[in-house]
Amino acid sequence: MASETLILHSDLNCYYASVEMNEHPELRGKKIAVCGSTENRHGIVLTASYPAKRCGVRTGMANWQARQMCPDLIMVEPHYDLYLRYSRIVRSIYHRYADCIEPFGMDECWISIPCCPDLETDGRRLAEEIRRTVREETGLTVSIGVSFTKILAKLGSDMKKPDAVTVVSRENYRDTAWKLPVSDLLYVGPATRRRLQVLNIHTIGDLAKADPALLRVKLGRNGILLWHFANGTDGAPVMPQEYEFPVKSIGHGVTCVRDLETDDEVWLVLLELAQDVGHRLRVHELTAGAVQVSVRDRELGWYQWQAPLPYPSQSPLEITQAGYALFLEHYAWDRPVRALTIRGIHPGSARAPVQTDLFHDEERRDRRRRLDDTVDALRGRFGERIVIPACLTHGVPVAQDRCETVPMPSPMFR
Repeated sequence: MASETLILHSDLNCYYASVEMNEHPELRGKKIAVCGSTENRHGIVLTASYPAKRCGVRTGMANWQARQMCPDLIMVEPHYDLYLRYSRIVRSIYHRYADCIEPFGMDECWISIPCCPDLETDGRRLAEEIRRTVREETGLTVSIGVSFTKILAKLGSDMKKPDAVTVVSRENYRDTAWKLPVSDLLYVGPATRRRLQVLNIHTIGDLAKADPALLRVKLGRNGILLWHFANGTDGAPVMPQEYEFPVKSIGHGVTCVRDLETDDEVWLVLLELAQDVGHRLRVHELTAGAVQVSVRDRELGWYQWQAPLPYPSQSPLEITQAGYALFLEHYAWDRPVRALTIRGIHPGSARAPVQTDLFHDEERRDRRRRLDDTVDALRGRFGERIVIPACLTHGVPVAQDRCETVPMPSPMFR
C-alpha cells in the first residue's frame, strides 16, 4: 500500500474551562463558564464546561443569558497568560511526534506526519498515543481528527468529544462526512449557510455534488474552495508554525466599555486603535494605501466604509484622520456607537518610492515619521503606555484588559 501524508487536527476540549479546573481542582465536575468582563463590554461566555453545556450554556452567549440557562453557574474570569503557557506545553508534546505543526488558535493545531503507511491503523494508533500523553502530562483532554486533508481532519476532531479519536479516511469520508449539515464544514458561517440553502445545499454531500461553476457565480473563489473541501480535494498543506502568511490588512477593533454618543469620543477611540495599527505596519515594514472603518451601533447594526489615503502611510495620526473623515461623512448618529474597528488596507512596502506632487510637504511628513519611529522605540523598551497622545491619557472608553490581543486562528483562504 502506498504511503501518504497523514494530517491530524487536535482540539483541546473546553480549553479555558479545562485549564481553570486543572488549576483549581475544586471546580472539577461543576458547571463553570469562563466569561469576559461585563464591565468592559466583553460580557460573553468564552468557554463552558460540559456540565454547563448540558444546561444550555454556549460559547458566545451573553453572561446574563448563561445565568438564566444555569442559575448555579460558576463564572470565572479569563487568565490568558495561563492559557498561553498551557498551549506552549501541549505544542511541545506535539513536536515529539512531528516537525510540521500549524496552530489554529491557542487550543487547536494541525499536525502533519509524512509517509504514513496506513491512515486507519497507523494514524489511529499515533493519535491515541498523543491523546494519552496530553492527558497524562497536562491533565487536559484532547479530541483528534485523523484524515488526508486539513478540513476533514478538523471535521473529525469535532465529531467526538471529549477525549476521543475519529478517523476520516478516503474510504469512509463520504459515509462519514457527507451526511452532516453543511454548517459543520469549516468556514461555512451563518451567512454562507443561508446562501447555500437558497441553492438547496443543506449537507456537505449536497455541496460536494453541486456544480462548481454555479458555486463560483454565487460565492466567488470561496465557493470553489468549499467545493474542494467537501470533496476532500483541496490539498492545502500544513504550514509550519514559523510560516508568515502574507499580510493583506492590519486592523484593530474594540467593543467600547460604554456606548459612544459624540464625534469627539469616536475620534479618541479611533486614535487609540490606530496606535496599534501604526505599530504593526512598522513591524511588518508596510504602509497602508487606504483606510477602512467599521462601526457597530447599539442595536448591532453594522456599517463599513473605506477610502484611499493621499499617500501610503504608517502614521497613526494620518490613519486616524482618514478614518474619522469617513465616519463623519457616512454615520448619521441614528444610534449610539457600540464598537469600532479601523484598518490599514492595500498594503505596500515601506521602502517603495512614493510619487508626490508640487504641493506635498515631504519634510513635514518625514519629521512625523521620525517622531513615530522614536515613540515606537520607546514603547518597545518601556511599555506601550510610556508615550501616548495627551488626549488619550484619560477618559478613553476602551478597556485596558487587552483580551483582544490574544492570538487568533491562522487564515486558511490564501
